[in-house]
Amino acid sequence: MYTVDTLIDWYREYAPDLRTAREEQRELLAQRPMHPKLDDIEAEVCYLTVRALRPHTVVEIGSFHGWSTSWLLRALRDNGDGVLYTYDRLDHAARTLPDELTSTRWRFTHGDVRATELPDNPGFVLVDALHTAGFARWYTAALLDRLKPGVAVGVHDVFHGRCPWPNSEGAVLLRWLRARGLGYLTAARRADPDLRDHLLGVKRRLRISAPVHSGSHDPMAFFGTAEVVQ
Repeated sequence: MYTVDTLIDWYREYAPDLRTAREEQRELLAQRPMHPKLDDIEAEVCYLTVRALRPHTVVEIGSFHGWSTSWLLRALRDNGDGVLYTYDRLDHAARTLPDELTSTRWRFTHGDVRATELPDNPGFVLVDALHTAGFARWYTAALLDRLKPGVAVGVHDVFHGRCPWPNSEGAVLLRWLRARGLGYLTAARRADPDLRDHLLGVKRRLRISAPVHSGSHDPMAFFGTAEVVQ
């Protein structure tokens, strides 16, 4: 599901809409205290995944002030279909995001996701919450193991270096991926700087390379459940 060629094709196909979304996000950041945790490429890959796969149901675990949430909601809006289910123990996003994004396509649950019932059959799942090995063991078993083939997943805070830290969320996730024959893709500057540079070159050629925000926190991993080796 996630390959370099696929990402490049998505960037090219959705460049006009992505350019508009980037400008909207830049304006949102100027107006509201968003405190972005995803860097530009990570956020754009999330947006492009939703645009390309057109999932009706998207699940987001962890939103903080809603930066990733706003990107996902713009993708659903631009598709003209779909609902985002967000879970967070903090309700910052509910007070920060503008009504024009949240009024029709957002379902927010304030509380611990482990005590709630998740929607069936999501097409994209974003995990950026409690960054501990214990929480990773919970969501790999309770959520990822129950996903159907063909679901796209993004997990933040995996690659703080070339490899995940020992006994970390990232280490748990990579063991889970290896046990199921799943590959992954990351544009983290420490884990895969070549891919990151390649995507930045594509963005320059498409004239969408000016930073939306100055953050450089980019440890995210993307994978698809369709990659299971039988």
